[in-house]
Amino acid sequence: MTTPIHHWADGAEFPGTSGLWADVTNPATGRVSGRVALASERDAQFVIASAARASHAWAATSLAKRTRILFAFRELLNSRKDELARLITAEHGKVHSDAVGEISRGLDVVEFACGISHLLKGGHSESVSTGIDVHSQRVPVGVVAVISPFNFPAMVPMWFFPIAIAAGNAVVLKPSEKDPSAALWLAKLWQEAGLPDGVFSVLQGDKTAVDALLHSPEVDAISFVGSTPIARYVYEEGSRHGKRVQALGGAKNHLVVLPDADLDLAADAAVNAGYGSAGERCMAISVLVAVDPIGDELVARIAERTRAVVVGDGRQGEATEPDMGPLVTRAHRDRVAGFIAAGEAAGAKLVLDGRDVSPRGDSDGFWLGPTLFDHVTSEMDIYREEIFGPVLSVVRVASYAEAVELINRNEYGNGTAVFTNDGGAARRFEADVRVGMIGINVPIPVPVACYSFGGWKRSLFGDTHAHGTEGVHFFTRAKVVTSRWIDPAARPAGGLELGFPRNV
Repeated sequence: MTTPIHHWADGAEFPGTSGLWADVTNPATGRVSGRVALASERDAQFVIASAARASHAWAATSLAKRTRILFAFRELLNSRKDELARLITAEHGKVHSDAVGEISRGLDVVEFACGISHLLKGGHSESVSTGIDVHSQRVPVGVVAVISPFNFPAMVPMWFFPIAIAAGNAVVLKPSEKDPSAALWLAKLWQEAGLPDGVFSVLQGDKTAVDALLHSPEVDAISFVGSTPIARYVYEEGSRHGKRVQALGGAKNHLVVLPDADLDLAADAAVNAGYGSAGERCMAISVLVAVDPIGDELVARIAERTRAVVVGDGRQGEATEPDMGPLVTRAHRDRVAGFIAAGEAAGAKLVLDGRDVSPRGDSDGFWLGPTLFDHVTSEMDIYREEIFGPVLSVVRVASYAEAVELINRNEYGNGTAVFTNDGGAARRFEADVRVGMIGINVPIPVPVACYSFGGWKRSLFGDTHAHGTEGVHFFTRAKVVTSRWIDPAARPAGGLELGFPRNV
């Protein structure tokens, strides 16, 4: 028996009209656990129309009432995050503690959105001209579509929808068809928190659903996270149809270790940031840049720690929980294994081969262990491509300057980190590297919710990052009102004046 996973609109599930379904598998067993509905164009228009109808009343709802619903949602999510984490683990494969961590970071954005009233304040200027006042407002854009990836089925949508809803918009969430159940769970939680029907909808599906959102005249803004080719497509297609778009793309994040760094700390960070969630993170460290002469010692310490990583079924209890789960699908596992073969063929030194893993779980799971390459060069595919798996490549350089040049030459600019005990070197690194997020002795520099998340170069299409004040501005438009109230007792002389208005 498999569970049907439906769309959500007008406060209820519905199966859609396409008759098309996709299998959802448990990556730890390789078995089908559910079937998700794939939207037709008609289904998409039904969901979008529901959101459009709801958006007008929600935009007119007081900030006080919106905030109370946000607080209620926050309390429900915090009290039931274990339930959502189990759902994520069963469809994505990440271990339970990692899933709880993802939800907790999403909660940070919900809490930020609970205080949005302060950030929606406009300005007021009295008597800018004789008898004329001007004030500004931040008003909702209308209907917002959130197209999210498989690797964070809760956290990534929560980068966007709490702020969008708090600002007065209706949201249509299009989750990945690989792990779609979290989106439905969140929709039901919003309903329990008191959110009016239609303000939060879920459209399941594939490219048909995405294109319907990009083309619909009733969708005003698009927030996307995924691979760079799709991010570029979403940005160009959405912009062509007059929408505001923020499209976050791929990454190739570097961790630079300077000779003065604490090598034990750096080795721990490389393993944690390289192999956590099986490397299926846009902020994962996939390239470690070892600055001479510490390469041999650092690689040895990383290899020692990597050999201790336990791979297995993340649904096990905390006392026996493995460190790393399976990859999300069989096809993706095979793709990552292909990169390992390509790196070996290109001449990189294969220190640890994840294809030899002995997992603690079902033999049909999509397993691949941590893989470590040394002496990788920038011409190799394992350096150039976003692998999105547990593969860490060590590149050796002779100097700080060479490390910075390597990072800046890379087409991606999502995040990078430096490990050093030299404050001057760290400060210089901040200024020298051209990326959106930087960590100083922090391997995964995901900002807290009041700061923005986003990369540079081919890691971001559009000019606005996620959450923080940039998120508030993305989900609102500026409106400026110029007013004059005339005192009948002091009415100025009338008459025609066709010249351009002047301030006096």
